[in-house]
Parts: sequence; C-alpha cells; structure tokens
Amino acid sequence: MTRPKAAVIGSGFGGLTLAVRLQAAGIDTTVFEKRDKPGGRAYVYQDKGYSFDGGPTIITAPPCLEEVFASAGRDMADYATLLPVMPFYRLYWEDGFRFDYSNDMDAITAQIRDKSPRDLDGYQRFLRYAEDVFNEGYVKLAATPFLDFWSMIRVSPQLIRLQSFRSVYSIISRFIKDPHLRQVFSFHPLLVGGNPFSSSAIYTLIHYLERNWGVFFVKGGTGALVAALVKLFEELGGEIRLSSPVERIHTANGRVTGVTTAGGWHGDFDAVASNADVVHTYSALLEGEPHAELEAARLVKRRFSMSLFVVYFGSRRRHTQIAHHDILFGPRYRELLDDIFESVDTLAEDFSLYLHAPTLTDPSVAPAGCEAFYVLSPVPHLGNAHLDWSSEGPRYRDRILEYLEKRYLPGLGADIETVRILTPDDFKHEMNSHLGSAFSLEPILSQSAWFRVHNRDRHIGGLYFAGAGTHPGAGVPGVVNSAKATAGLMIPDLLGGRG
Repeated sequence: MTRPKAAVIGSGFGGLTLAVRLQAAGIDTTVFEKRDKPGGRAYVYQDKGYSFDGGPTIITAPPCLEEVFASAGRDMADYATLLPVMPFYRLYWEDGFRFDYSNDMDAITAQIRDKSPRDLDGYQRFLRYAEDVFNEGYVKLAATPFLDFWSMIRVSPQLIRLQSFRSVYSIISRFIKDPHLRQVFSFHPLLVGGNPFSSSAIYTLIHYLERNWGVFFVKGGTGALVAALVKLFEELGGEIRLSSPVERIHTANGRVTGVTTAGGWHGDFDAVASNADVVHTYSALLEGEPHAELEAARLVKRRFSMSLFVVYFGSRRRHTQIAHHDILFGPRYRELLDDIFESVDTLAEDFSLYLHAPTLTDPSVAPAGCEAFYVLSPVPHLGNAHLDWSSEGPRYRDRILEYLEKRYLPGLGADIETVRILTPDDFKHEMNSHLGSAFSLEPILSQSAWFRVHNRDRHIGGLYFAGAGTHPGAGVPGVVNSAKATAGLMIPDLLGGRG
C-alpha cells in the first residue's frame, strides 16, 4: 500500500517534533522551511566564533522532549545533552534587592523569610495551588486537543475551581503580599507572551513545572537540540527542504491537496500541518479559500502577544558576576506592562530586561575567555506602536547596552566585539508573524484551549496546526505538546483513512 504523505510548514520546535512523530509512525513527511537553517524562532546566529541562539534559551519539562525521541524508539541522551541551570533565574531590582529563583526550597524559604516573613505561609499555600493547576492544566490537558465546544464544557468545572478566570498577578496577590515577591512569582507569563495582569491564572502551572523538573540549557546551545531533532528526522527517512518558503496550500473539494513553494516546486500531499503563523497561514497561504478568509478575518480581531527587541553581543572578556538567566526589573512593573500591551505608539523610557549569559553554563558557545550574551526587551507589537525600527532599533540597542554597562556589566562598551539586533520588523518579515508578535495569540482565557486555533481545522480536511498559535500555546513545552496533540489526530486520520 502507498504510504500517506504529509507536509509540515515550518521547522520550529512544533514543526520538527510533529514531523518526527509522523515519520516514526510510517507517514512520509516533508518539512518546508523559509530560512536557510532549521529552527524557526530557534534560529542560530554565528559570528567571530560566537554562537547565539536566536529565540528559546530556557528548556523546561524535559519529559515532553524525551517522548519525541521515544516515539521513534530512540533515547534523547544519545542526541543531545541537557545541562542543569542553577539558580533558574536571578532577579534584580534597581533598589538593590536581588532574588535567586530555583527549586531549592531551603534557599527560597530563607530569602522569603529575610524579605517578608509574613509571606512564608502564603508561599506554601501558593505551591499547593500551583501543583493543583499543574496536574489539571498540564498533565491532563496540555496535549489534549480541544476540537469542539463540549470539550471545553467538560473541563470548565476544573477551570472554575482553579479560578482560571483570574489573572496570574491577581492569584499571586492572594498568597503573597510583598511587592517584590509578587513580581518574583508572577513574571512567568512573560516567557510565553503574556501579561501577568491579564494572563489566565492557569499559567501559574509554570512555577510548579519548573520546580518539578528544573531548568536546563542544551550543551552547544538550543540550536544543538534543533540539530538533534533534524538528525533523528532524517535518520527516519524524512526530508527537510530549506530556503523553501511555502507560497500556497492547495485545496480541492474541501480538503488540502498539496503545496507550492515560492521557487515553483509543487508536491501533492494527503495532509498539511502548519507550524507557521496562524494568520499568515489562513490569509496568505490559503488566500481565496472561503473558510480560510473567514478564519483570517476572525483572527485579526483577536489580541496578540507583545513583540520583542533582542540584542545579541559578544564580549572579549568574561563577566561572571551575573547568573545564566537574569531578570532585570526596571522602576515600573504594571505601568510598563500597560505600555507594552496597550496601544501606545511609543517606546517607554524605562524597560525591564531578560539577560542570557549561556557561557556561564557552556563556555563552548564563545571563543576561549569570552562571553556570549543575549538581552531581550519586551516591546509593543506593530499594531500597538507604529515605529520605524530601522532608525529606532540602533538607538534602542545603545540605550540597553549603556544601561547594562552602568548597572550590571561594567566596562562592557570596550569589550564588545560583535553585536546584532532583532526587531518586531524581523518577526513580521523574517518569520511572517502577524503584527510582529513574538508569541502569536495572547495567552488570556478567552484565547485558550477551544478558543485558540484548533489543532485540526474544522472545515478544511487535511489541514492541521502545531506551534504557538494553537493549543496549548507558546513556550517550548507548549509547542512540543501542541505537536503531540496534533500528531494524535493526524496519525489515526492518515493511517485510518479519515475522509
């Protein structure tokens, strides 16, 4: 019998892990990637001996990745090495307060006691709450597709009991009273594109997820994990076509029939799974298809995550006074987030930053004696701030680097020997992200589970989605679990002859 054929558009973590599962199940799978390297947002930039991970730098929930390799009968440890990071994050404030965030309960308890003894009991109660949310929201639902409204109704009692209609910050405030500690335990939604003051409280599960499994860095950088997945996929017989942006998903009689690339290559497929931006998929790749046009019109009215401004820079001198993952809070918290997530048409004068120093865990990503850095500033997406990033980008870069030198990395200016930036324009044009959003749909309750783009389209047969725009959402565990959910639909559909 002829083996079914599937196309996967995009080689981010969602696309690659889906492709591995499909190929391992006996479905001939081809991955199409617009850029010259695989990885999607996990693209790797290299210059002067430095290696910079373009996007994801924090690896959590290793079991979801290990499952992908196990689906092909392989052990992930034979392909990639995860290095534990401790502390998980070091958090800094301009008033001098510092907090080392980890799963070391003695250290966490001591820091809370020193800062706000009255919050010790509240933190213990928060831990129990976060574990409950993790069990209901992650263990039971992360890889479960929501295909009809009844699937949402069935889990509503649990979601109501967990007060998922409340924001992360609101829930944290029930347990923690100290303002600094509220920031410590509420910043996680920002890692998946959400505002702690509007993201569903379901995202408090990230706290327990990290506490349960830890935080890791891939030896050689996140790009090494991408390379491991590519190696496995090709060993299984899969094909990756780089520099091959899909220009059209073809349909006939209500179902997909194949794809055509910008270079003119065409292939017939029984199914197409898009790991590309959901708006781009419906509006551009399926342009003219009646249902797709309706879906695109619906999606553009939704709320999208913030964008990001990233500076990648290499220092010819080590700066070991910081941690691997650093969260640098500015003078404002809620007010700054309002500026980022609402229509402001300007950049705030202050900022909060994520500083990544992978050389502290793995010196191999920089020349000997040197340091590789990545600093990220959440910024408004292009629909909220109409900025000319070709001119604003260099100015914003300089502001950030001067701030780092003044407060955290003395002498940095004289040490830098390579620097590059990534702006919201790059998210829009290089990654086809709607409005330059870095994480697709904003993670609020009304855009979660059934309310998110479905893993299998309801009207176009053979069309599927994996990645940040579909259930369960952004972040490496999110997109990997989206691929698991989608594979759970595609494999029986294709091997069972679904019409």
